[in-house]
Order: sequence, then C-alpha cells, then structure tokens
Amino acid sequence: MYLSGKQTVLLGQIMQTLAEPHEEAEIREIMGHLVIQLLNAQFYASYVWQEDKQSFARPTQIHMDPVNLRAYESYYQFRDPITPHMQRYQVAVRATDILPHETLKKTEFFNDFLNKDGLYWGVNLYAWHQGQNLGDMRIWRDKRHENFSLDELRLLDMLQPAFITALARAQKTNHSEGLHMNTLSQRLTAREQDTARLVMLGMPDKEIARELQISTTTVRTHLENAFRKVGVNNRAALVHKLRA
Repeated sequence: MYLSGKQTVLLGQIMQTLAEPHEEAEIREIMGHLVIQLLNAQFYASYVWQEDKQSFARPTQIHMDPVNLRAYESYYQFRDPITPHMQRYQVAVRATDILPHETLKKTEFFNDFLNKDGLYWGVNLYAWHQGQNLGDMRIWRDKRHENFSLDELRLLDMLQPAFITALARAQKTNHSEGLHMNTLSQRLTAREQDTARLVMLGMPDKEIARELQISTTTVRTHLENAFRKVGVNNRAALVHKLRA
C-alpha cells in the first residue's frame, strides 16, 4: 500500500489523537476532520447505536446539513437500504459492497437524503467491542470523485483497533466518573471497588469478567468479599449501600 507524505503525517496524527484521553463525542468528531483528509473525502457523519431503541443517535457531522441529518434520525434511518447491512461488518465496508450503485440511486434514501447533501460514494467503519457498537464513521465523496479503493478500506481497517480502544476507554471513564461510591467503599480493595462499580452499571458476572479480564469465579469472590465487608447478602443491597 502506497501512502503519500500527507497521508503518512495524517496517519501519525490520527494514532496520536486516539492514544490521548478524549470524550467519546470528541473522538468521533476529531477523527472525522482527520479521516476525510486522509481519504480525500468531502463528507462525514458519526452515530452511536442505541440497542434498546434500535436506532442511531448522538450524531456528529462535517459538511452535512443538520436539518437533513435530523430527517435521517426521524425517518430515513428506518428506510435505509444499506446501513443496517453495513453495520454487521467488523471491517470497513463500502455502500457499493452492499448494493449496486445503480440500484441505490433508484431508492428514496438516495434521492431524498444522500443526494440532498451531494453524497455519492460511501464507506462506513464500525467500532465493535465485546458485542457492543460503540460508534461509527461514515465517510462520503461526491460524484466528481471515484469510489473508495480496496487500499483505502485497508487503511481504515488499520485505524479500527485504536479507534475501538479510544472509544472503549472514554466509555469506561464516563461510567466510572458517574458512579461515585460513599465512604463504605473504603472497606473494599481496589479490585473489589472495580467489581462493585460494574455491578452498579447492571453488568452480569460474565461481562464484569470480560471488562476486568478476570475469571467469573474471581468476580464472585470479589463480590462475596464486598458483601461481607459492607454487611449485605445480595447485589441490589450492595448497590444501595455503596451509592453516594
């Protein structure tokens, strides 16, 4: 894969950005400004999938009409012939890998939504982490340009691990900062406190084990120790006693 001098510099900036602490929305916005330069694209949008509502929300955008995006959130995403299929991929995927372009051009989604902002060729990348979609990048070119190449897809794939790690770190930081425990938590070890915070998020033992990279047996040991030290006998009571 050949990279120009400009792309090499931008790739370094992207990796540095993803290594730095940022809020989740900031990561998606900063990435947009850098990635459209990296891929010589004109448009960018990013959403977070809400599993409970089965919809995309919390948009950030570059060079797209906010009014048009609101129409996407309220109407077009539920009549979108490509994105639900693209979301299943754990690598970068082009709109034309899902639907032939001539077919896409005949749809309401293209004519009344994409074409309104001049979006013609698209590629999406999704940040999947432990079965959860943490966010995405939707990059588009206008009709004056060519479709994205396979090398450009591979370039996006190179960024994906760092993109996922940055979003997961931001999400974990947000959750931890929003879960303040009272002075009873001082009776617990640091690992028992970590386990208790994840219990407060409603995570089951298997998810806690994955998050802390320990076995479910160790999770239960931490919980039993926390129960004993705080003076309770179940998870609900532990959350009630520790909540600030």
